[in-house]
Amino acid sequence: MAQGLLKKSKPATATAKRSSLAASKTKRGPRQIAPKKQALIRQAKMTKKLTSGLVTKTERSLATKAGHLELLAGGKKDKADKANKKK
Repeated sequence: MAQGLLKKSKPATATAKRSSLAASKTKRGPRQIAPKKQALIRQAKMTKKLTSGLVTKTERSLATKAGHLELLAGGKKDKADKANKKK
C-alpha cells in the first residue's frame, strides 16, 4: 500500500522573530552583578581596594626591574626626575 502525503513544514511563528529583535537591541550589561546586601558591598569595596594596591605594587616592581627598557611609570627614570626636581 502506498505511503501518505509528505507533511509540509509550518512557517516559523512571528513570536520567535520578535524576541530575537528585542534581544539584539539590548546592551550588554556588566560582567558581574553588583551585590545588594551591605556586608557584600563592603566586602566588594575592600577587595577592589586591595587588588588595586597589589596591581600598583606589581607594576612598580616590574618598572624598576625594566631599567633602561622602561615602559611603565614608577621606574628609575621617574626616581631620577623626582630627585632633580627636589634640588
